[in-house]
Amino acid sequence: MGKIKSKTVKKSASKLLEKDVKFSEDFEKNKKTLGKTMPSKKIRNQLAGFLSRLKKQEKESQPKIPLAK
Repeated sequence: MGKIKSKTVKKSASKLLEKDVKFSEDFEKNKKTLGKTMPSKKIRNQLAGFLSRLKKQEKESQPKIPLAK
């Protein structure tokens, strides 16, 4: 499966992020957070993977603060 995600996955991921649901960079934790509320396992897994990838990108884009000596 490639990195291209459907519009429904992208839209639902953005709505979940707007609702301040806590997601992490870990796929398994995101999968458990989504739980059995998703209509199918395939959609749940796609959402969990997409959300973990977004969190990783968000972490990398944050500026690194050097430690003061």
